[in-house]
Amino acid sequence: MDKRIILASKSKVRKEILDKNDIMCTVEHSNVDEDIIKTSLLNEKASPEIISKNLAELKANKVSVKYPDKLVLGADSVIDLEGKLISKPKNREIALEILKKLNGKAHHLISSVCISKNGTMIWNYTDKAKLTMKNFTTEELKQYLSKISNEVLYAYNVYQIESQGRYLFTNIEGDENTIMGLPIKKIKEYLKINGY
Repeated sequence: MDKRIILASKSKVRKEILDKNDIMCTVEHSNVDEDIIKTSLLNEKASPEIISKNLAELKANKVSVKYPDKLVLGADSVIDLEGKLISKPKNREIALEILKKLNGKAHHLISSVCISKNGTMIWNYTDKAKLTMKNFTTEELKQYLSKISNEVLYAYNVYQIESQGRYLFTNIEGDENTIMGLPIKKIKEYLKINGY
């Protein structure tokens, strides 16, 4: 049996987490239009957690249809600030606005994962981490952003926890892999039980 799974994600970090944990995978982008789905779900008053779960499932299912009998892993991470969804920035001005909103406050980072087979979800899991940001001046936030490449900024939301982003916070509660977008412990447990 081919033990490789398919990762339905463009995220290099998610691929790295799987590699580090000896989970063999190939990558296939889902090309799901996240903005349209988020807008639709927000119109229905869906919580950030529900949006995260829905997107992970849609990504996994879309790729899964193309690869019968393969396990496909979809994932999605969102920021929940006081019940409001914060999406990845599209430019540096928006990134600064996001940091200003998070400034001095606690927020949750929610990561959802879904495994699909034959176009249908067969397992899912959602984990949360709580991060409390220090108080910064606008100038300090601008300086922080000036040190971050576009690739990092648009891939990781506004902070990269395993690098520069760590110093933004007074307190971090939760699994670092969840913050990076993949709650790997539960994925490993599921795969092990199922012979992967």
